[in-house]
Amino acid sequence: MTKLRFNLTISLDGYLAGPDQSLDNPLGVGGMQLHDWAFALAAFRTQHGDAFGAGGETNASTQVIEEQVANVGAVIMGRNMFGGHPGPWRDDPAWTGWWGDDPPYHVPVFVITHHPRPPLVMQGGTTFHFVTDGIAAALAAARAVAGDKDIAVAGGASIAQQYMAAGLLDELNVSLVPVLLGAGERLFDQLGAGALRLEQVRVIAAPGVTHIRYRVTR
Repeated sequence: MTKLRFNLTISLDGYLAGPDQSLDNPLGVGGMQLHDWAFALAAFRTQHGDAFGAGGETNASTQVIEEQVANVGAVIMGRNMFGGHPGPWRDDPAWTGWWGDDPPYHVPVFVITHHPRPPLVMQGGTTFHFVTDGIAAALAAARAVAGDKDIAVAGGASIAQQYMAAGLLDELNVSLVPVLLGAGERLFDQLGAGALRLEQVRVIAAPGVTHIRYRVTR
C-alpha cells in the first residue's frame, strides 16, 4: 500500500534549519552541520553524484540513506526546499534547483508554490512540476504517477507540518543530531497538542545521529 512519508533531520532542540536562510546559506546559520552524518556516507555520495566526492564510509546510517529512495515513485517539496528567489519565478537565469543538471530524485517531483511555472525536465528522470493549488492537489498528482510506490515529502518544515496537520502522513523518519541551533525552522511547530498519534517502530543509533521511525496511528 502506498505511504506518504518523510525522512528529515533535526537538531536536538527540534530545528530543521537554522536562522537567516538565504540563497547563499539555504539551511541557515549552523544548519549544514545537521547533515554531517550523511555527507560522510558512501551511499549518500552515490545518490548525489560528484557534488560530495567519491568514496565515503559505511555504517549504521547507510540503511537509512538507502531507504530514503527505496520504493519512492514521487516526491513532494515546498518552494523554499526547491529554492530560488522569493516571489514570481525569474528568468535571469532561470532557477533549476540546488542539485545541478541531474538531481538525486529520478522521479517526478511536485513543488508546492504560489507562482505557476511550466514543468522543468532535468537529467536522470527528474521532472519538477509546480503546483499552485496546495497540498491536496500536490498529493493527488503525486499519487497519479507513483502507482503502488511510496510518496516522499522532502521538506521544508512548513510543507511537512501541513501534511501532518491534515492527517495525511503515514510515516515519519526523524534523524536526531546532538546539536543545538537555538533558532530557525522547527519541524513540529504549528501542530498543537494531540495533532499526531505516533507509534515508535524502530531506533537506529549511528555515529553522530539517532534515527527514529514512527508510524502514524489513526
